[in-house]
Amino acid sequence: MFGAKKGSTPQSSIDSLIGAGTRIEGNVVFKGGLRIDGEVRGNISCENPLQGTLVVSERASVEGAIAVGHVVINGTVIGPISASESLELLSAARVTGDVEYHQIEMQQGAVIQGRLVHQVSAKNVELKLASSN
Repeated sequence: MFGAKKGSTPQSSIDSLIGAGTRIEGNVVFKGGLRIDGEVRGNISCENPLQGTLVVSERASVEGAIAVGHVVINGTVIGPISASESLELLSAARVTGDVEYHQIEMQQGAVIQGRLVHQVSAKNVELKLASSN
């Protein structure tokens, strides 16, 4: 989805579905992959955020905070998003809220009303000075 990179890979399968016409009021905690085609009014998070994948379809809407490793949005989200690994915004994505991401892909037509904040990797990198000869 995002090319070769270090870190975890997105969940390739969807384990749970919130179908069109379904409305959930309350927080959602999932494991693996979750696709939303309906409405969620509450926070969404994954048990293991580095391995979880959330897909918000074009017909879906979410009102609440999202904290998931890999996030794909093509619907409406009102609230902050924290994508610790990758964020993909498709052309119909409408986000109102601040967005934290490590890697981002945004298609033409996607809209963000909020701040974009790049997160550096949690892995520590040791820098060494170049030796001068």
